[in-house]
Amino acid sequence: MLDGILWFFTELSAAAINIAWAILNPSDWLGWLSGLETTEAKEALLRFVYFGGSVEFFFAVLLILTVVTIVGVLNRSFMWAVVRFFEGIANTIGRYAAWAGLLMVLQQVVVVFIQRIFAQSQLSVGFGINFSRDISWWSEELKLFNAIVVCLCCSYTFVQRGHVRVDLVYASVSYRKKRIIDMLGSLLFMMPMAIVIWMYGWYFMWRHLINPPVSASDTFERMMAKARAVRWSVETIAFSPNGFDAYFLFKVLMVLFAGLVFLQAVAFLYRSYLELVEGEASEGRYDDIDVLEDHVFDAEVKKS
Repeated sequence: MLDGILWFFTELSAAAINIAWAILNPSDWLGWLSGLETTEAKEALLRFVYFGGSVEFFFAVLLILTVVTIVGVLNRSFMWAVVRFFEGIANTIGRYAAWAGLLMVLQQVVVVFIQRIFAQSQLSVGFGINFSRDISWWSEELKLFNAIVVCLCCSYTFVQRGHVRVDLVYASVSYRKKRIIDMLGSLLFMMPMAIVIWMYGWYFMWRHLINPPVSASDTFERMMAKARAVRWSVETIAFSPNGFDAYFLFKVLMVLFAGLVFLQAVAFLYRSYLELVEGEASEGRYDDIDVLEDHVFDAEVKKS
């Protein structure tokens, strides 16, 4: 027990050094963005991959959140600003990603017309660059639009109060108990779930982007040993002849989903705490809820 506590605080202390190193040496972990022509760039890529799903990264995030939480408790306006910032990220991404639903419907209509009415096996699109694929490719690509809506609009739906919750207990308790339940839900369910998905999804994503493959069991030394041979090897395997061949995008979306849910869990924890401390008058403060025009009209009629 004592060894576990000592290990925890040792890693938390080391996180400050790791954060300082990352800030002062960006080229050591972002040098691959300009290409993989040099050994240093390849090492930077694998350093980025290793630390992105490592214990060190977990404690670095934990340390940042601890500092932000302490500052927020001492200065509520700062914590409200963090809440608005994180919720703004979810709203902005979600509002754009939601258009994928419309694109999915329109593309399905086009696919049906091309396949059934015009009896064509190819569909070409492009503005200056001709992009031509088999009709089955476009049919399978509809899964990607669905995945975009699910992964990138999940946090947006949560911010918009559109999630489904079981109110057997929640609906009958007092205002303060609701806020406590919300805080515990963020800490015990949302955050751990997002962390687990991130830890597993991170290496799962990179195994379909680079070669030699990497895994969570690789040590840092083993990862650096692979640097000389590392190269881009983006997955282009289709599950059917002439089918959709960019399934690596689903892995990227999974990691983005985990990151967005984690940020929203933090925002919900902070919002619940602030509403608990400041009372019922603060409930819904700074909400940026999308409302249909007819609902706005109905609300105005009720007020008048």
